Amino acid sequence: MTSMQDLHALKERMEAAGVARVDLRVTDLLGRWHHFSVPADHFSGESVTRGVGFDGSSLRGFQSIDASDMLLLPDLASAVIDPTEAVPTMAIICDVVDPLSGARYSRDPRYVAAKAEAHLAASGVADTAYFGPELEFFVFDDVRFQQSGNTAFYYVDSGEGDWNAGRDEAPNLGFKIPAKEGYAPVPPLDALSSLRWEMAEAIQRAGVEVEVHHHEVASGGQCEIATRFAPPRRKADETQWYKHIVRNVARANRRVATFMPKPLFGDNGSGMHTHQSLWKGGVPLFFDSNGYAGLSQTARYYIGGLLAHAPALLALCAPGTNSYKRLVPGFEAPVNLAYSARNRSAAVRIPTYSDSPGQKRVEFRPPDGTANPYLAFAAMLMAGLDGVQRQIDPGDPLERNIYELKPEDAARVPRVPATLEAALDALEADRAFLLAGDVFTPDLLERWIAIKRDEVEALQQRPTPYEFEQYFNG
Repeated sequence: MTSMQDLHALKERMEAAGVARVDLRVTDLLGRWHHFSVPADHFSGESVTRGVGFDGSSLRGFQSIDASDMLLLPDLASAVIDPTEAVPTMAIICDVVDPLSGARYSRDPRYVAAKAEAHLAASGVADTAYFGPELEFFVFDDVRFQQSGNTAFYYVDSGEGDWNAGRDEAPNLGFKIPAKEGYAPVPPLDALSSLRWEMAEAIQRAGVEVEVHHHEVASGGQCEIATRFAPPRRKADETQWYKHIVRNVARANRRVATFMPKPLFGDNGSGMHTHQSLWKGGVPLFFDSNGYAGLSQTARYYIGGLLAHAPALLALCAPGTNSYKRLVPGFEAPVNLAYSARNRSAAVRIPTYSDSPGQKRVEFRPPDGTANPYLAFAAMLMAGLDGVQRQIDPGDPLERNIYELKPEDAARVPRVPATLEAALDALEADRAFLLAGDVFTPDLLERWIAIKRDEVEALQQRPTPYEFEQYFNG
């Protein structure tokens, strides 16, 4: 419960910083941030203790219109001055409660992450989980798309894209990045270094620790800014800040940033490789100097849970039809349900950059940035914890290059679902691990599946430009 002392301390911070505006932030079921803005002098103790009313039926995946009145309860510990606003604005992340009962709302994604943390602590296995997502994104100079009854197209452009090598730019100065050759070159090939610095410094001003940033593999503006790990709910809060800042700094520079997994054909897509580990009493549980890649038996069981539940997990962690245009066999695509210390085509990788016990972690590679981070981190934690509790053996690691295996050997390696529809089928069949401890509720999962099946059906009904190439004169 937030105390009046906390509010008083926050008011002092706001006054010292000249804050004139308060922004109340809430995440809808699918992961989009929404905000409700209040003059600073109207943000009172009543706002904090009783909450601020809003229309829950207008947020995706929330209440129906006949029960739409809901309350935002500000979490004062989350208050941050928004570095993208010209006027000092204090942004506060909120929890969602029912105005009649005062109970937390079951479809509030932040509540799900909080319950996952509590379930972990109650299990006795560990008291803390740490999550570190690697969010990749594209920065484009121009984007246009449209879908109507008689037309469908998209167009994206980047000054560094290799497709512009022959464009008359009056003058064209070259230094275009070839497809799949964009990993960490220095300027002038990396045309986005200064922009990433601006993004990274803004992310740090929001209280999120930045570790490194660089250009990513794809041509046409693919980037990554790596941030430090944190417990699931806090890291999901930070992920919302990360995406918000990246988008707004890009827009302020007359560019556009997207976390869409596969905006370009024939080049690498953008993922959200998610590093995770368990700790108890300040001791890391994933390290054993005698284990494969320094992994403990607990870590192996955790991997077993991730791999066993991966098809269902992907309905939450790779939640769009576009996600499965990234998850296809090819260059570093994490499509194989196996684990490895070095093989980046495996769904689970064990980083070997450090032999420090505190650095030992596992990396689940199929997720992407369109996932709701609260739900994705909670689901991965629940899968890994289930693996530990049921002692799920992940089998032997995959050390060989899968693309060099004989077809009969490669066929024995299971793969992630090929479509969102298949992942939703898997979630319907395998959801008990998510329901443990009432972390996910049946109504949340049913609503999620219904929304996502509508997305699948909508895509299936629409002709695409490539179908015209294939069939118009057939």
